[in-house]
Amino acid sequence: QVQLVESGGGLVQAGGSLRLSCAASGRTFSSYDMGWLRQAPGKERELVAAIKRGGNNTVCVDSVKGRFTISRDNTKNTVYLQMNNPKPDDTAVYYCAAEYSPSPLSRVRTQHDEYDYWGQGTQVTVSS
Repeated sequence: QVQLVESGGGLVQAGGSLRLSCAASGRTFSSYDMGWLRQAPGKERELVAAIKRGGNNTVCVDSVKGRFTISRDNTKNTVYLQMNNPKPDDTAVYYCAAEYSPSPLSRVRTQHDEYDYWGQGTQVTVSS
């Protein structure tokens, strides 16, 4: 099992930058695929970005490509979401999620129902 704690959310101006962090408990963090997902009021939860257990394969949703970057440091049991040039439409609660991955070769997980472990979420508000 893994427990996840997000941090770094808050209020940011459009065009600024923000970095979210997600610290994971446990000794096998490097065996988990990780994802950042978000949910805005009245909208469904959606994937923002995901990364394979080894950090060598990532995906981002089209709306954030070129602006957001997911990365991880397996020595620190932490996954990050660097948010550059955020827009008001990026306002949402951002969740970190994890799923055990026995194979480093399987595809990146892109659906929210593929993740079993979730953090409590952190609010990101982008002002115009």
